[in-house]
Amino acid sequence: MPNPTAAMLVIGDEILSGRTRDANMYHLAGQLTEQGIDLKQVRVVSDDAEAIVSATRALSAAYTHVFTSGGIGPTHDDITADCIAAAFGASIGVRADARDILQAHYDANGQVLNDARLRMARIPEGARLIDNPVSKAPGFTLQNVHVMAGVPSVFQAMLASILPSLTGGKPLLSVNYRVDRGEGDIAAPLGVLADAFPELSIGCYPFQKDGLFGANIVMRGTDDSQLQKALTALKVEFPQ
Repeated sequence: MPNPTAAMLVIGDEILSGRTRDANMYHLAGQLTEQGIDLKQVRVVSDDAEAIVSATRALSAAYTHVFTSGGIGPTHDDITADCIAAAFGASIGVRADARDILQAHYDANGQVLNDARLRMARIPEGARLIDNPVSKAPGFTLQNVHVMAGVPSVFQAMLASILPSLTGGKPLLSVNYRVDRGEGDIAAPLGVLADAFPELSIGCYPFQKDGLFGANIVMRGTDDSQLQKALTALKVEFPQ
């Protein structure tokens, strides 16, 4: 049985403008690999409602899971929750359990749960809350879309909250082999190797060092025996 699949939707003008470097994709990819969920696509969209709704619908229909990051804070440009609700035709409003979480948090810190902060308790109808042990404002899951914060520490904590509840498959394994020859020299035999092991993903990542060309051949798959056979064949073709 093939592994469950996933996509990531990164939301925010600050990512597309280059002002903020996204770290959440890297973390998500590593965690899903260990869980046996294959990350197939990452899409980045601006703080534009139509773009978020359209991307959510497309990714939700195509993959087992969709993970979003960004746009669930207290400011006017935090529109992700409204857009996810719109994507599925769900109503949205302040939910009592989410409000209670925020109220307890701000009371404990001697702060006021004002209207801006209360926006973070607006949850689409039918959604399940995602625990946020860092800043308490919850994320949520609606159908197969998991909506989380963009701040890396919060995103990571939310992801840790929901991963145990997701059914995974076989963890993706990988092996790396360095070949000190240029891509043009190894392309043909590497293509033959890829044809011989169609169940593996075989990538060629070139480098140049001290004026010499080489490549790291990275092979990925869920069957370790196939990986080892392919690695043996690669070593025979390109001995070190």
